[in-house]
Amino acid sequence: MTEEKKLWQKGGGWLLEAPERVYTPEDFDESVKEIARTTRTFVEKEVLPLLERMEHGELELNVPLMRKAGELGLLGIDVPEEYGGLDLPKVISTVVAEELSGSGGFSVTYGAHTSIGTLPLVYFGTEEQKRKYLPKLASGEWIAAYCLTEPGSGSDALSAKTRATLSEDGRYYILNGVKQWISNAGFAHLFTVFAKVDGEHFTAFLVERDTPGLSFGPEEKKMGIKASSTRQVILE
Repeated sequence: MTEEKKLWQKGGGWLLEAPERVYTPEDFDESVKEIARTTRTFVEKEVLPLLERMEHGELELNVPLMRKAGELGLLGIDVPEEYGGLDLPKVISTVVAEELSGSGGFSVTYGAHTSIGTLPLVYFGTEEQKRKYLPKLASGEWIAAYCLTEPGSGSDALSAKTRATLSEDGRYYILNGVKQWISNAGFAHLFTVFAKVDGEHFTAFLVERDTPGLSFGPEEKKMGIKASSTRQVILE
């Protein structure tokens, strides 16, 4: 069987693959261990000394920490190289997430940015959108947020009430609605906002922080992950 045919097997075809294509090696090589050490050092020397202040309300400290994470390459692991990322194997993301798990609420800031904040753009963004935003997200210059949940809907995404209406001149959409429990809302620069076009077609819009009509509720009073920003995002 040729390599090309292997890659395009359907259904259970993956069972025919060589084990190294399917399973993560039990023993990480030195490059993976080095990234783990780098992340561990970042948490111990950069995040933990600030964590108590962040837990008590200084959430703006997340921003320089995210920029430092970007300098270390930790924000671009899943971003293709042509857009400023590293395009590393998925196991690297897992190792980094494991090391960051001891960083309290900062791990939520990081996770919301690198996963739901960035990956939809990596997978489904247009070429223009990728070139405009991914380098900023991979470097930490910008922080991302994902706006799906609403006061009356969560996992039932299609129950969302946020509406998108095409402007009279047909140049842009006008969004109206409220998003709830949005991680990173207090300092994010780019929001992936889900809305229904004409009350029917569910899709996503990229909204920059300085967009007219975008505002935010106060920080939520939470029992945990207090170092993470959680706010309403209001679109009018």
